[in-house]
Amino acid sequence: MKKRLTALALAPTLILSGCALPGLGGPPDSTIRIGTLDTVESEVWGYTIAGMIEHYTDLETELITNLGSSIVQHQAMVQDEVDITSTRYTGTDIAGVLDMDGITDPDQAMDIVQKEFDKQFNQTWGDSYGFENSYTVSVREEFAEEEGIEHVEDLEPFADSMNFGVDNAWVNREGDGYNAFVETHFAFGNVYPMAIGLVYEAAASGNMDAVLGYSSDGRIAAYDLKVLEDDFFPPYDASPVIQNEVIEDHPELEEILDRLADTVTTEDMQDMNYQGDVDLKNPSQIAEQFLEENNYFETDQEVNE
Repeated sequence: MKKRLTALALAPTLILSGCALPGLGGPPDSTIRIGTLDTVESEVWGYTIAGMIEHYTDLETELITNLGSSIVQHQAMVQDEVDITSTRYTGTDIAGVLDMDGITDPDQAMDIVQKEFDKQFNQTWGDSYGFENSYTVSVREEFAEEEGIEHVEDLEPFADSMNFGVDNAWVNREGDGYNAFVETHFAFGNVYPMAIGLVYEAAASGNMDAVLGYSSDGRIAAYDLKVLEDDFFPPYDASPVIQNEVIEDHPELEEILDRLADTVTTEDMQDMNYQGDVDLKNPSQIAEQFLEENNYFETDQEVNE
């Protein structure tokens, strides 16, 4: 990237309490603050956005990493502590920020968040990068092949004796959490909440018979897991969100974010996450390689010039 990016760890408790944060009060108008979750995926897109901004404008960027959840990201935006959040997911913010029932149609979900975030929060929800990071139920490839497992419902005959490892945050979620899953599907014999980073290894080692993970996680491929088909979970298409006031001051930023729409598939994102989570490649390097391989998403006009 053309200029050095500054990573700043941001404590969620400070954001939620509304305390002043060093470096976040009154930054220069020429500095765009980009907030990310503490995941490879979110940081890759934070660095990607920063790289695009610094490539096409004279603006500086500052990365604010380790925002602990989508709610923390939202609070940082509402309290004007960041200008752009790099990864927001339709299903997550429909249920969390907007407090609405889950919507299964991806286009309808996108339409709702774009309209409501503009109306309620004076923010522009960008079009999807092209991938979703949905909850998924996975099992070992070997087990799926032996038993002919393709869909989550195919697990029902085995469920009573299965250990099910799940993300801590999912167990008590309203709308699309475990209780709702049981109501529409079936119950597993044993459910083990754990850190998301542990579920894949637990499945691969045989300690868990099925696990709940994320569709774009590179560790699915790393541990030879099979993602099962299902229509239970709402869509979680990934997009950036930017303050409308920032667009008014720097209208070129909206065009820059638009260039990143529909640029990757879920499989592409799995590969990028694999590079970070398994190969331990720095997210900034993954983003830089992505931008260079795509010529910073130049337009035909720029190429001709």
